[in-house]
Amino acid sequence: MDYKVEWSPEAAEDLQAIAEYIERDSEFYARAVVTKILDVSRSVRNLPCPYTVPIKMYS
Repeated sequence: MDYKVEWSPEAAEDLQAIAEYIERDSEFYARAVVTKILDVSRSVRNLPCPYTVPIKMYS
């Protein structure tokens, strides 16, 4: 059974920030890292335990 993986707005912003940070040195590696993160997030939907991952905020 496939499960839907939904990115929160904050997670999408973080991914964009990661890409922009890496891109300062290398556009190639920025694309590679983002592609890998997205590929892994797509493969997570095949895992057998569907649950929401709690986010712990640190102040």
